[in-house]
Amino acid sequence: MDINKKKLHRFWPLKAFFVLALFFISLDVMAQHNQMATSPINQILKNIHPPQFKKAIYNITSFGAVADGKTDTKAVFDKVINLCSVNGGGQVTVPKGVYFIAGPIVLKSYVNLHFEDGAELVFSSEAKDYLPAVLTLWEGTELYNYSPLFYAYQCSDIAITGHGTVNGSASKNFATWRPQRSAEQNKLRQMGSDGTPVYQRVFGDGYHLPPDMIQFFGCKNVLIDGITITDAPYWVIHPVLCNNVTVQNVTINSHNLNNDGCDPEMCTNVLIQHCDFTTGDDGIAIKAGRDQDGWRIGQPTENVIVRDCVFNSKTNGLCIGSEMSAGVRNVYMYNVHIRKCLSAIYFKSNLDRGGFIENIHVNNVQCDSARSAFIRFENNYHGSRGGHYPTSFNGFTIENVTCKHSGEVGIYAVGVEGNTLKNIILKNVAVLNTPGDEVVAFAEELKYFGVVINGVRLAKPVNTGVVALKTD
Repeated sequence: MDINKKKLHRFWPLKAFFVLALFFISLDVMAQHNQMATSPINQILKNIHPPQFKKAIYNITSFGAVADGKTDTKAVFDKVINLCSVNGGGQVTVPKGVYFIAGPIVLKSYVNLHFEDGAELVFSSEAKDYLPAVLTLWEGTELYNYSPLFYAYQCSDIAITGHGTVNGSASKNFATWRPQRSAEQNKLRQMGSDGTPVYQRVFGDGYHLPPDMIQFFGCKNVLIDGITITDAPYWVIHPVLCNNVTVQNVTINSHNLNNDGCDPEMCTNVLIQHCDFTTGDDGIAIKAGRDQDGWRIGQPTENVIVRDCVFNSKTNGLCIGSEMSAGVRNVYMYNVHIRKCLSAIYFKSNLDRGGFIENIHVNNVQCDSARSAFIRFENNYHGSRGGHYPTSFNGFTIENVTCKHSGEVGIYAVGVEGNTLKNIILKNVAVLNTPGDEVVAFAEELKYFGVVINGVRLAKPVNTGVVALKTD
């Protein structure tokens, strides 16, 4: 054997080692890739696809719309949207300019309503312009009420896109109404509780239950992308009984009472991403119907992703409830910055709701300031109709979350005797400054891993008994 062959023979064991090492590394990489591909988030994303539209373009100014901020364009929008839909769909374009509309935009299947840069749509503030009443959902109960400003019923492949602005003009009228704890609100809730047929629940004219800004009811393949929304009358974006919903790149700057940012309700396969909401109520509030009406409909909200968003909320940042009687499950919320809020990460229900909240995952959330609690679980607050149906809370993982200041307490986890909170993991949680570390009662299998509050590591939760918060 010559010298070169001897050297090659000497290095064979070393080469074999490196080959085997590379083989096992490649197996590990493949396993990680397969694990990512089959992760619950990716499985949900496989079912979420923005709708696609024909290339046909219908410019509203070609059909008589005038951008002077005062000429009513309602008839033009109705005509063009219907024409686009009947012809198989396409894009209805709102070019640069200020347009006034006395009544709702009613979208139809296969229509993308697109706002070009510099386009602004200003809605009428007159309640009568949103009649006749339409089938809608108001605080989790079905009824006939004023039309939402953007409305669609049982449509497929619809969108609102572009970089224009939509102005609800609600501060001039709708936002001055005070439905909370009113006789009208109670009448509707009692109808839901009694199982009154929906066709008999006629409100609207003569009542004061404000409509939502955007409500798509019973639709599939929905996209809201890029627009800016101001001065909304009530909940801002409220998809109801929808499947395959994407809300992205949306800016909300609306400070009226009950201005939740986005409230998917009884929906499946929802993606909310790259949004910036400044709101008069919750940033995100995931819902699923109220009490008996939610049970009757029976559609849980499930497979929801909220990611890469910024919220500045008068009340709560990331919220599930309180209308959630049909159940909420499989929710993933991550990469979120909450500037200011009442409670930052909040799961809420009362003793009338029933239903469940389960399999919830929250990761990488930063909160600058919460006036009440940073992390909050609460299924025990008082119901007004007997309080016999507490909600099941089971299966929460919250990790890698931080809060600079929480005004009352860092962690609030209060369940119900006989219906405890179950299976909650808090991991890598930091609250830099708060007067109270924790309030814990009726919580089963609540575990802390790396929970640090006021610089002190909490090894395990301490049962404090029920302590009411003061800032609600």
